Amino acid sequence: MADAKFSEKKLFDIVFMGLRTVIGIIFISHGVGKFNPGFLGFLTGQLGLPVELQIPIALAETVGGIVLIIGVLSRISASILAIDMLGAIFLVRGASNLTGEGGYELDLILLSGVVVIIVAGPGRVSISHIVKKIPRFLQ
Repeated sequence: MADAKFSEKKLFDIVFMGLRTVIGIIFISHGVGKFNPGFLGFLTGQLGLPVELQIPIALAETVGGIVLIIGVLSRISASILAIDMLGAIFLVRGASNLTGEGGYELDLILLSGVVVIIVAGPGRVSISHIVKKIPRFLQ
């Protein structure tokens, strides 16, 4: 019985690390693309947002994704990414169509994933867990 419990904890740690990694990779790939001048046209032309938001949005997704993968400041970066996803769902997609053209299903899945990380923290396979001196709210 003790063996099963140990294996279950290990499996949870690996799966949670995988969740953080996949979400981080998705945000990095999307964030890097937002440094492109084409995103600037979308931001100002279609959304009517100021030019100054391009770099903060691109950095939030790129750096936030990296930080999620390594598992430090995960709750803070996940909170910023949750705000980013709420903006994507309500501002970019209009929250009008879950699937199909202009659907927000991927944004909703990413929002759900970062909310799990906000609640659960980075997990045991993370820099935060290894260092142990990082306060819980900064993990």
